[in-house]
Amino acid sequence: MQSKNRIFDDVAKVASGAVSTLTGVREEIDGLIRQQIERVMAEMDIVPREEFDAVKAMAAKARAEQDALNVRIAALEEALEKAKK
Repeated sequence: MQSKNRIFDDVAKVASGAVSTLTGVREEIDGLIRQQIERVMAEMDIVPREEFDAVKAMAAKARAEQDALNVRIAALEEALEKAKK
C-alpha cells in the first residue's frame, strides 16, 4: 500500500514538473511569436493601434472644424449678398 502511494506521489511530482516546463515553453514561444509579429509589422510599415486611433481622432476633429467653417462661410456669403442688394 505504501509503495502505491509513493508511486502515485512520484508520478504526481513528474507530472507537476512537466506542466511547469510546458508552461515555461509556452510563454517563451508566445514571446518569440510576438517579436516576429512586431518585426513583420515594422517591415510592412503598419502603424500601431494607438497611433491609428490618434490620427483618426485628429481627422475627426479637422472634419468637424471644416464643417463649422463651411457653415460660417455660407452665412458670411449670404450676409454679403444681402448687403449688396
